[in-house]
Amino acid sequence: MTRKKTLKAFEPGHGFSKQDWDEVSDTPELTAADVAQARPFAEAFPDLMDSIKRARGRPKVASPKEAVTLRLAPETIARFKSQGGKDWRAKMSEALDKASGR
Repeated sequence: MTRKKTLKAFEPGHGFSKQDWDEVSDTPELTAADVAQARPFAEAFPDLMDSIKRARGRPKVASPKEAVTLRLAPETIARFKSQGGKDWRAKMSEALDKASGR
């Protein structure tokens, strides 16, 4: 991980204005004692953390589909690809559901 250089003077183009720089430029640097007293965000602001916490990945579904490995004839795959376009797998799933009486 590369560290960004600490700016000693205002330089435009970093996402903040000269006014922003001037307002926080007198903030003292953290000491080792300050760092030792620091608490994790979730511990310091539990209500705020709960309000912004979000799940990662796709939403959970009641009946998720299962991934399977299936060996099919190349002609069968070619037929579904030619008829279904990008969603040929969904078309194949529908055909299997129909054939199984679902």
